[in-house]
Amino acid sequence: MARVISEKVKLLISLILLQFCFAGFHIVSRVALNIGVSKVVYPVYRNVIALLLLGPFAYFIEKKERPPLTFSLLAQFFLLALVGITANQGFYILGLYYASPTFASAMQNSVPAITFIMASALRLEQVQITRIDGVAKVVGTLASLGGATIITLYKGPAILNQQQESKPHGATTTTDSLPPLTSTNYVQSWTWGCIFLVGHCLSWASWMVLQAPVVKKYPAKLSLTSFTFFFGLIQFLFIAAFVERDPTHWQIQSGEEIFTILYAGVISSGIVISLQTWCIQKGGPVFVASFQPLQTVLVAGMAFVILGDQLYSGGVIGAVLIMIGLYLILWGKTAETRRNLSQDSTAKEESLTKHLLHRDQDDDDEHHGNDIPSLASRIEIGNGNGFRGSADEGKIIVICGAAEQILAPKSIINVLHVGG
Repeated sequence: MARVISEKVKLLISLILLQFCFAGFHIVSRVALNIGVSKVVYPVYRNVIALLLLGPFAYFIEKKERPPLTFSLLAQFFLLALVGITANQGFYILGLYYASPTFASAMQNSVPAITFIMASALRLEQVQITRIDGVAKVVGTLASLGGATIITLYKGPAILNQQQESKPHGATTTTDSLPPLTSTNYVQSWTWGCIFLVGHCLSWASWMVLQAPVVKKYPAKLSLTSFTFFFGLIQFLFIAAFVERDPTHWQIQSGEEIFTILYAGVISSGIVISLQTWCIQKGGPVFVASFQPLQTVLVAGMAFVILGDQLYSGGVIGAVLIMIGLYLILWGKTAETRRNLSQDSTAKEESLTKHLLHRDQDDDDEHHGNDIPSLASRIEIGNGNGFRGSADEGKIIVICGAAEQILAPKSIINVLHVGG
């Protein structure tokens, strides 16, 4: 009992630590922009570090598991990198530049809803509105999309007023690396920031949907992630060749820049992946995803204290709707999974019962068709009370009235246990 409690406490602490790491990445990325790190150089260095960390593990751990590479697989890896690395990280940085870490985190809670819509459109996800779980997923999707729309189109008055003179939202008092904004440009920039964040969420959801069929063809997940980082790095370098030609922007000039880049590469793309994988193995993907809103709360508090960010009513209303939608989708998905497992178990039991009854009928026909049954192939014992035992081909079937029990090869028993 104490061991079970210890495991649960360990999982809970790990999930909270995971959300702190995610929240820290939002703050660190904003600090990097504030101190003047280039929006292209930052993801390049991040992916270089991530590739150097993950590549060796992928090579040695999955050395015997990797399927042979083909041109088709490499093309799919390139597409995954384009969507999941280049577009995903690029839109995020642009959205964070114009909006704030708090609402970047809030918008990310809509990713499950967007993924559900895409998967349904591609018929990878079934939508049955006649059942309660289907209704929950649809309502949750609408709530999440409504919340994202509110954040984008309606800012509202500030809830906590802090003195910020002629600075963009989220800029610190120690830097003027971002251009000052008038009130009109401020609203326009906020809207553009939210639009970029929507693009970030769309890219993230598309990456998850597109990744599913690729994993079936190439199940070496660490290697798949490494290839994705590699092609993403190539794509960012190609963009940098046209956008970031100033050599000084590639120079790391302060300890703050080193810290932000190392945090993005080591913590966010290295430790977080390992910790999240462990948490999913111990608690399941739904339980891990249910802690996502905690990240938004942590980001809001850290951004308010460290960056002096403001909280606006429109953003809070939208974030609450997105969180409600997230939990409705998670609940609907959990209920659907349990129902499917129950149906599969029932179907397997019925199929096994029919098979046994059919086999027993065949045995009876064979017995009555032979004038002298072979004692070496079959032994029957009867007691006149509806009980009959027979041994045939390594299986023992016991029939007593309408009840059946089979002592069969372990494969059948295992199927029954899995199905139940």
